[in-house]
Amino acid sequence: MGSIFPAQDRTTWITAQRPPRSAVLDPFKPHGFFLEEERAASGQVASSATILLTNKECPWRCLMCDLWKNTTTQTVPPGAIPRQIDYALSQLGSRPEQMKLYNSGSFFDPAAIPPADYPAIARTVAFTKHVVVESHPRLVGEKALRLRDLLSSSLEVAMGLETVHPKVLPRLNKQFELPHFSQAAAFLRANGIAVRAFVLVKPPFLNESEGLEWAVKSVVFALSCGATVVSLIPTRPGNGALERLMKTGEFSPPRLASLEKALELALEVRGGGRIFADTWDLEQFSRCPACFEKRQQRIHTMNLSQRIPPAIDCPACALKTG
Repeated sequence: MGSIFPAQDRTTWITAQRPPRSAVLDPFKPHGFFLEEERAASGQVASSATILLTNKECPWRCLMCDLWKNTTTQTVPPGAIPRQIDYALSQLGSRPEQMKLYNSGSFFDPAAIPPADYPAIARTVAFTKHVVVESHPRLVGEKALRLRDLLSSSLEVAMGLETVHPKVLPRLNKQFELPHFSQAAAFLRANGIAVRAFVLVKPPFLNESEGLEWAVKSVVFALSCGATVVSLIPTRPGNGALERLMKTGEFSPPRLASLEKALELALEVRGGGRIFADTWDLEQFSRCPACFEKRQQRIHTMNLSQRIPPAIDCPACALKTG
């Protein structure tokens, strides 16, 4: 049976599968924020705050993306983004060493983050040591340098590499090729800006073993481009398009064991980089309640230590596979 995913006009097909957008968002409040710990470039475990900014939807329509659910249809008013950051910090009650300003798209998209707000944003986060923003590779350029110059901290730009699989990457509708990523990474590094890459574990159109294999290959590519952090993201359903592909057998979420193994293998080839696995809502990928908490903790330990602890021995899992 052929794929239901079209070779052309992918954007129209992807948007047609969408469920309703989230309730109306307040443009002066972020739609999420939380504190966590992350291993810093120094090797120390640092406090890190992530603020999920409310802003206009990304101009691209990626096959696996569900971040559009918490975006607006219009550019937020001038001054709204700094106020969102202020609000989140007041609620968190903390001045963390690292700030991640994530915005469901690209920080350097002027329709999402008005460049006129850059100075106020920089003043709002002046207390922190390191700032991470995210961007599509094709939007990396002069705006990154402008933000760098305004910040009193170091800057890192996170880019969604997703996969280096030559047939899968075009089908994700990211609308960039690997040279776009490597050129953007080279530009950032040449200008004193660190690079973080997001890599999908088991994107659509790959089976479990292929998903693991290409996740590790993608990590290797990201590191070769100079990324100092690579974050492994288990591909999650929830945007409508992936549910359609699940019905035809063209996608299934990765198993928790695959994410765990991808992190192990990536740590073995990491060189000087740091490799993290995204731990948000991990239980949906678990097939064994008996060992879920132990595996979740093991992944967390690998994230912070960058070392591989002993494997989990689960009799219940052995019974399922024996």
